Amino acid sequence: MSIDRSIEQCFAGDGPLAGAIAGFRPRAQQLEMACAIDQAMRERRALVVEAGTGTGKTFAYLVPALLAGRKVVVSTGTKTLQDQLFRRDLPTVRDALRVSVDVALLKGRANYVCPYHLGRNAGEARFRSPQEAADLRAIMRFAEITGSGDKSECGDVAEESAAWSAATSTRDNCLGQECPHFPAQCFVHKARRRAMEADLVVVNHHLFFADVMLRDEGMGELLPAADAVIFDEAHQLPETASLFFGSNLTTGQLLDLGRDTRNETIAEARDCTALIDACHALDKAARDLRLSVPGENLRLRHRQLAGQSGFETAVAAVEAALSSLGGILETQAVRSEGLAKCLERCGDLTARLTAWRGPEAAGMIRWAELFSQSLALNSTPLSIAEIFRREMGQLPKGWIFTSATLAVGSDFGHFLGEMGLDRLEPAARTASWGSPFDYPSHALLYAPAGMPDPNHPDYPQVVAERAWPLLRASRGRGFVLCTSLRAMRRVHEVLSCSLKESGEDLLLLLQGEHSRAELLARFRRSGKAILVASQSFWEGVDVPGDALSIVVIDKLPFAPPDDPVLSARIEHLRAGGGNPFFEYQLPRAVISMKQGAGRLIRSERDRGVLMVCDPRMVDKPYGKRVWRSLPPMGRTRALEQALEFVAAMDAAERVDT
Repeated sequence: MSIDRSIEQCFAGDGPLAGAIAGFRPRAQQLEMACAIDQAMRERRALVVEAGTGTGKTFAYLVPALLAGRKVVVSTGTKTLQDQLFRRDLPTVRDALRVSVDVALLKGRANYVCPYHLGRNAGEARFRSPQEAADLRAIMRFAEITGSGDKSECGDVAEESAAWSAATSTRDNCLGQECPHFPAQCFVHKARRRAMEADLVVVNHHLFFADVMLRDEGMGELLPAADAVIFDEAHQLPETASLFFGSNLTTGQLLDLGRDTRNETIAEARDCTALIDACHALDKAARDLRLSVPGENLRLRHRQLAGQSGFETAVAAVEAALSSLGGILETQAVRSEGLAKCLERCGDLTARLTAWRGPEAAGMIRWAELFSQSLALNSTPLSIAEIFRREMGQLPKGWIFTSATLAVGSDFGHFLGEMGLDRLEPAARTASWGSPFDYPSHALLYAPAGMPDPNHPDYPQVVAERAWPLLRASRGRGFVLCTSLRAMRRVHEVLSCSLKESGEDLLLLLQGEHSRAELLARFRRSGKAILVASQSFWEGVDVPGDALSIVVIDKLPFAPPDDPVLSARIEHLRAGGGNPFFEYQLPRAVISMKQGAGRLIRSERDRGVLMVCDPRMVDKPYGKRVWRSLPPMGRTRALEQALEFVAAMDAAERVDT
């Protein structure tokens, strides 16, 4: 690979990055990655890059993106990373390079205050709590002073507050150009206009695929205008794409339709009491549908629900309620744009429900997901490869995919196949750079000997008992990451007993007790905490320094084989003569494992122990593919050696400080 001299100068020891950023030091991996990305963008090729922790991949793609002289879209995995990239990393690099590149941040419409719906819902007294009513009043005050309308800037209201659903719009209920607030007071329109005018736009994966879907309908504008797309945290793309290339109907969508129709009726057709009654009937039908299937946090195949009398009756009641509401709306839609939009949404939801109840479309999986307060009826593609490859072919540009976890060992085949990149013309390039961190000296992989079978009912208890000596020796400072909520709760229970018996002054935290942000803040502040969590903490969590020195993983993160989407994909692969375990399940588990392990070493000074309790990593032949994909840590099966490493680690940390 040739080194571009202008790129090389940016990353040099006497270059602009080193001159402007404290602590910056040249890294060969970072420079080589930046040059590979620059070349792929110039040649309008696809490039798949794995960059180990500490490579500096953010700067490695931002420098060529800012120097490209063309429109670039950067897509991140989450809104949190999106904000961090736009508000911290991007200004830092742009200022260091002294380039006049216009940048913009664009999120989904649910992140912006909608003056129309805020006004419609503010007068409704149907709040679930006094806090929700207070939050809506705070949002109204925010709407009067904000320039962006971005809810992340409204510090007085938590982003997860239910009041936001009454203050924002959705793709379904947005009135578009017919809205009385469009365009002057529409924050979504303003943000999109800024994005269209900017040279570099920061989006997230959900918004990217939403724009893909709009483009297919002749409405998307962002992607056709871009010369290159850079995906950070690209390992999340297959899952996100599956959501958007499928369809779903949720009880929340039904309740939102009832609420919006009721508010429009009160404002524009108060005399039509039948419409209010129809809204109440839809509300009841939606709630009864959720109650028709017991349990929560469940995912069920269509065939598991078909034939259940209570479920079938509830679905039929929703269908009847939608039909009744639609019939009345047809007589009232002319009275306002809002009512006309409600009629359109009613028809769309009816069509989705009819499709879900009908024959299964080729290449699609029908399934349901149950949450504590809602139910979703989903239709998901078996594979997104053909769909995504078609999109790429219609939009020739540079396509960059980067993450710390894309390959199994040195093999990118799984990711290439999932995304349809394995049959591109010209072929997608792949490249990988390991971490510059001193893993052999700074990290230890501890696989305890004598662990029971992971399916044994006492396994979570043994995990907690075997992890406790290590967590006690390190004075907390540990994550215990579990592959199921049930195991998480049991591990927490056992650790709580051990903590009480020992009298140790450590803070024990459990996922679900507080928000994710609050848990991480408490963990960092304490300096002697143990956080027991599920897979939602396996990635996107950054705790550099001494606060996190132990990561315990209970099992290899294989998805449950009875998961409806996974089981359908296994059946599909097996029917085609493939080996689902080695072609699909194991690669996904390895990539997820690499994400969990990546929480441990986040800076050059960090030291720590990764404890993987699952005996299959050592006992099964395929286990080698797991540990060989992890960073090159020292390895042991003996607790004594792990404790010695912790003692040496603590001594080294005292010297560093």
